[in-house]
Amino acid sequence: MTHTYKVSGMTCSGCASTVEKALVQIAGITDAKVNLNQAEVEITMQKHITTSALQSGLAAYPSYHLSEDGDGVAYPTISKNDFWQDKKIWSRASLNTLNCLIGCSIGDFGMIIYLQAFYPNTSMIMQTILATIAGLMTSVLLETILLRLREKFSWSFAFQTAISMSFLSMVAMELAMNATDFMITGGKAAFDNPMYWTALLFALVAGFLAPLPYNYYKLKKFNKACH
Repeated sequence: MTHTYKVSGMTCSGCASTVEKALVQIAGITDAKVNLNQAEVEITMQKHITTSALQSGLAAYPSYHLSEDGDGVAYPTISKNDFWQDKKIWSRASLNTLNCLIGCSIGDFGMIIYLQAFYPNTSMIMQTILATIAGLMTSVLLETILLRLREKFSWSFAFQTAISMSFLSMVAMELAMNATDFMITGGKAAFDNPMYWTALLFALVAGFLAPLPYNYYKLKKFNKACH
């Protein structure tokens, strides 16, 4: 038998995939197909399963609420005071942000070192622009690889999902890193100067902290991760 239910809280294809995977883990369900545009999921089950049992299958993802049309179910809201106090979400957001930082740093600092080694006359503005672009590219590339290996997505779907994730977070990280580095060192890589490594540490910390609240917000409200 097949039934269609409304699902609130989904914002992207990654959300749809999460809901489908969670539902098919419930005993008695053979298939679940989400229609993101209609905010619906079509569930094929071997026997009737109650709505509450289906919702229990989504318990690990509190942002998603499943209901039958017109059932009038009201779901609890999160108070503003409690919204920012979820330690588990902070932990997950921190890990996601760290993955993002690693991806951005590879391209960002790699580009700066390359330009200063082979094109030392490149203006600081151009260096910053190219470093930011390179950092965004390597961050998306790293996320694509992680989605392919961890979630078993196809390469094309993994790339699309990586692009659709918190791009604003990566931009904020890049700007914070480059601005901090520029203010302390003028953007010059000097490996024999202790101040360079101090500046690098400050730049990485700034790059980590700048997007962290945004990543927490996306996870808490929409269960949508940067990485």
